[in-house]
Amino acid sequence: MGFKDRLKEKRIEAGLTQAELAERVSVTVRTIQNYEMGSRKPGNMKVIGEIAAALGTTSDYLLSSTETYSVEAHQKGGAKAARDIDELVGEVTGLFAGGQLSEDALEGAMRALNDAYWKAKEKNRKYTPKKYRRHEE
Repeated sequence: MGFKDRLKEKRIEAGLTQAELAERVSVTVRTIQNYEMGSRKPGNMKVIGEIAAALGTTSDYLLSSTETYSVEAHQKGGAKAARDIDELVGEVTGLFAGGQLSEDALEGAMRALNDAYWKAKEKNRKYTPKKYRRHEE
């Protein structure tokens, strides 16, 4: 069960319509619809926290650890970084799909790969021409 399923489940449990949830979270109804269809995910943890608060749950419940990596990547590096992390996580999850690792070990592997991705991205930054670099915050 992913974010879209947990979101819909908790919204129904709370007795809210998509419009009511959208109003409480200060997003459009279309945004909530996209989240529930799985065609979009929130771009930052603040929105997820607001959704969780409106539904009386936690962001940890709404997001799996791999989805958390994706949202954090989106915050840190934009949509491309989120897609890269999603692809990396999907490949690694498939690699260990035989059930040879415990959940904790798989989580550790995911965390290590996520860290390696960001270190490599930072290291390779020096090879990007200055005019194409994102401005430092």
